[in-house]
Amino acid sequence: MQSEIEADDEADDAAEDAADDSAVEIVDLNLTTDAPSAREQLAHLTHLARRVLPGDSEYGDSLSTAGDQTPQMLARRISEAGNQRPSALRELGLGALQLYRALSDAHGSASGEIDVAILFTDLVGFSKWSLKAGDEAALALLRAIDEAQTPVVRRAGGEIVKRLGDGAMAAFSDPVAATRAAIGSVAAIAAIDQDGYRPALRAGVHLGRPRRVGADYIGVDVNIAARVAEAAKGGEVLVSDATREASLDDAALRFRRKLIFRGKGTPTGMAVYAARLAKRPD
Repeated sequence: MQSEIEADDEADDAAEDAADDSAVEIVDLNLTTDAPSAREQLAHLTHLARRVLPGDSEYGDSLSTAGDQTPQMLARRISEAGNQRPSALRELGLGALQLYRALSDAHGSASGEIDVAILFTDLVGFSKWSLKAGDEAALALLRAIDEAQTPVVRRAGGEIVKRLGDGAMAAFSDPVAATRAAIGSVAAIAAIDQDGYRPALRAGVHLGRPRRVGADYIGVDVNIAARVAEAAKGGEVLVSDATREASLDDAALRFRRKLIFRGKGTPTGMAVYAARLAKRPD
């Protein structure tokens, strides 16, 4: 009887040892498969730390690094280099650029806290003309337009944010400067003669508080500016009521309200005005 009891005890001990060994193997397998490495944990913690820094904690994605400025190009290189595996060095590099960008935009444009005048321009009838004229003539015209418009924008203190085919988007800190640049752009383009074709530019200006992301601006106010431009005729400059109200101190500008304006995505009842320079006395 004693030997049977001892045999049972040994069997129980063996079963418990086997169960313990099995449990240890399962835990070890889970750690090997699911647990992040020390490198990944450090990269994750570094990314979390970027949230307490000023600026965009997601700086480094394709949207925030679009553009040809040095910080954006550098951020793209850092992001591409660390795409394969998480890296604390990648996050530190992007964090430094995030901070630099935040300090550069300390005036508030990155967070949509200050007024920015957005100008949109495009050619009327360009697509129809280019089908007949061909690619070479169309490219030559677009280059001539850029050469004529860019200096006008820059002299007024604005920046060309991006080219949009036969159009452009520009940003200004001063709505009067934006309106004058729009009028000047229309006049400069009207003077171009491309093998007998005289292009007609239309323009729209809206003053709002868009958010700057990378080299671009986004937000409702950008959409409103685009809709204002779409409502203009060839050779016409339209401005929103917000732009007009901020420009009334300039005696050289004249505004005439458009009776009908329907812009998708614009505030109900928003008024737009045709803008021009006052005629000089003879």
